[in-house]
Amino acid sequence: MEKRREFIKKVAITTGGLALGSKTFGFTAKSYNRIIGANDRIHVAIIGLNGRGGSMCTTFAKQPNCLVNTVCDVDSRTIPITQKKVAAASKLTDGPKGEGDVRKVMQDKDIDAIYIATPDHWHAPMAIMGCQAGKHVYVEKPVSHNPHEGEMAVAAARKYNRIVQMGAQRRSSPLAIQCVEELHGGVIGRVYFAKAWYTNNRKATYLKPSAVPDWLNYDLWQGPAPRKPYQDGLIHYNWHWFWDYGTGEALNNGTHEVDLARWGLGVDLPTRVSSVGGRYQFKDDWQTPDTQIVTMDYPNRVSLMWENRSSNGMKIEGAERGVIFYGDNGSVSTDGEEYTIYDQNGKLVKAVKKQGPAEDAGIQGRNTASPSLGMDAQHVANFLESIRNNKRPNCDVELGYKSVVAMQLGNISWRVGRDLHLDPKNAHILNDPEAQKLWSRTYEPGWAPKV
Repeated sequence: MEKRREFIKKVAITTGGLALGSKTFGFTAKSYNRIIGANDRIHVAIIGLNGRGGSMCTTFAKQPNCLVNTVCDVDSRTIPITQKKVAAASKLTDGPKGEGDVRKVMQDKDIDAIYIATPDHWHAPMAIMGCQAGKHVYVEKPVSHNPHEGEMAVAAARKYNRIVQMGAQRRSSPLAIQCVEELHGGVIGRVYFAKAWYTNNRKATYLKPSAVPDWLNYDLWQGPAPRKPYQDGLIHYNWHWFWDYGTGEALNNGTHEVDLARWGLGVDLPTRVSSVGGRYQFKDDWQTPDTQIVTMDYPNRVSLMWENRSSNGMKIEGAERGVIFYGDNGSVSTDGEEYTIYDQNGKLVKAVKKQGPAEDAGIQGRNTASPSLGMDAQHVANFLESIRNNKRPNCDVELGYKSVVAMQLGNISWRVGRDLHLDPKNAHILNDPEAQKLWSRTYEPGWAPKV
């Protein structure tokens, strides 16, 4: 166990308490006695088991020397299902412990890291809680519900010296890395514009008042958000389209393409953001737009545009989603992994394709049924490696925040109906009090996160 203790000293800190607003939870030094001989095994809690978390639990479980020892959700129905999935993926007789309250997960001294796949309004508050509890954090995109929370998440990672990775899997894809390296190496000259897009064929959403189901802890599901009566149809997915909990398609899917585009352009924070669009396809209960264009101007004559159609499946440039980079000597088109290079006249120069199973050798949890699962496993592996080596991960929280804040500003621009002019040092909104109010949010009393 001596080697284990040395490892703990390198990657763990001890803090006296965990606070979220006025709610405080005790925390003491870590102990790692559940698995005998696990010298550098990382114990992970999966929080949020519907949808994304229900898939990623097995991705974590299949990683070498990683143990999913807790699964947590406010929906009690999901816990036994996920326990069985993790046990099967881990090839263990006993599944992980089940927990319904994330605050108890934070108190658990056997947990090294948490994975967050909750609704957006919980992302940053829970990440901050995790950092304060001495746990490393993998948080799905977007890293925050609003810009202020994103700033706090970055501050918490730095203050408590935690590894915090945002779920932007393309950052760990060898082909995406290669594509960006070619862009930065001048393959199409100076890259001055990127166009990103996403399309889907989502249907109308109508909510109706209803009694809270007996399987749901609705108070804890709302968490930091102001309390509102339960409505059938909101949970477990349509919260995306309501401002109290979600961030619309701009952050739901746009984060992926915009992060890749910003990475390829080599820019940090925008100087101006504008957005147009609306809820055009249906007259229903959506608050966020189903059709939206966000434009972002960056220093040194660089621009980025994101286009979305949530409820019309017509492809753009022949693809449901993607990014095209434009330079003064050509263009590069990519879906986030494979990419194609063209000259200034649109003539094919080079097409880079995936090489098949050999490319994924050594990656745990590969499932060819979903093209993203290989990237998921690579991104999780990078997170775990970063914990073991005490280094910044491929999508460190600060990198994630810089991409997320641009799209959050796009939503703010859409909500106030005008361009936003920004401080290039921190992207704070200039000379617009109405828009500045949307930099943060209103919290349920006692639930405001603090660093």
